[in-house]
Amino acid sequence: MTAWEPDVLPGYWQQTLTLGADPDGEGDLVATLVRAGEHDQDVSHAVLLIHGFTDYFFHTEVADAFIARGFAFYALDLHKCGRSWREGQTPHFTTDLSRYDTELERALDIVVAATGGAKVLVYGHSAGGLIVSLWLDRLRRRGGTAAEHVNGLVLNSPWLDLQGPAILRTVGTAAIGAVSRFRKKRVVRAPTEGGYGTSLHRDYHGEFDYDLKWKPIGGFPVTSGWIHAIRRGHARLHRGLDVGVPNLILRSDHSVREVPDPEAIQRGDAVLDVAQIARWAGCIGNRSTIVPVVDAKHDVFLSLPEPRAAAFAELNRWLDWYAEWSQSQGRTTQSEQG
Repeated sequence: MTAWEPDVLPGYWQQTLTLGADPDGEGDLVATLVRAGEHDQDVSHAVLLIHGFTDYFFHTEVADAFIARGFAFYALDLHKCGRSWREGQTPHFTTDLSRYDTELERALDIVVAATGGAKVLVYGHSAGGLIVSLWLDRLRRRGGTAAEHVNGLVLNSPWLDLQGPAILRTVGTAAIGAVSRFRKKRVVRAPTEGGYGTSLHRDYHGEFDYDLKWKPIGGFPVTSGWIHAIRRGHARLHRGLDVGVPNLILRSDHSVREVPDPEAIQRGDAVLDVAQIARWAGCIGNRSTIVPVVDAKHDVFLSLPEPRAAAFAELNRWLDWYAEWSQSQGRTTQSEQG
């Protein structure tokens, strides 16, 4: 673990977490914890954000929304992703989603220590939503949720099933599993021309700025080993998880087919099938609040201004409830101790 250093984002700092040798044989792994502000903060609540596939933390408007509510803000670029990618590594590649547990728990320890024992709200987008849901279920089963200070979860369009024709979820999944045993880095989906990324980046038809090396317009290649790990994660989720904490699930109200024309995909989720999110959201755990946001994109907080504002409004409504719930939990704990 290194000391805090200035981040690529002004006003943010980063710390490198060394993770040792990659079990998949791509050198040494690191993860990168990012925080808003120069100094540790003694606060009661913090948020830890986890990105999705072909993604990394860059969207400071999300950070600002939590900071305005009194949260200390942290984000983690997972190993081989964004700030944590190293030369010679396959971006985002892993063959086991549980390998993220180590860096997630180390990041959590740092957040709790830096904030004087704050309660932590975990945030996951897309594949990150699947990763953190599986992790929190494992953490709960080990009896670690309360001890590790996690007491809430926000999911932004979590990836809960494989989109596309049904055959991909049966025969296709079995075939990918077979291929991954022998050729785990075989590309099963190449980067696309245009599509979702063109509706986001300001150099194309969007309004957001980010590093195209870390989040390329056409996405990173999808490999058999990685998608096999995702499908095993889906299967575990479909059997039912319990993340152990209240959770908010935000998604678009409809999906659109990803096409090269960015104007055709400005409203709606062009990446995932929102009907699948609706179907499987109940497998996350108890005390779930599920909100479809009209005309939102796959990342609801990268939507056009009107649906983006609606998404932030829904987040704030839930955070109002979450604040009251957290206080009531604190009162209950004090009463039990008394």
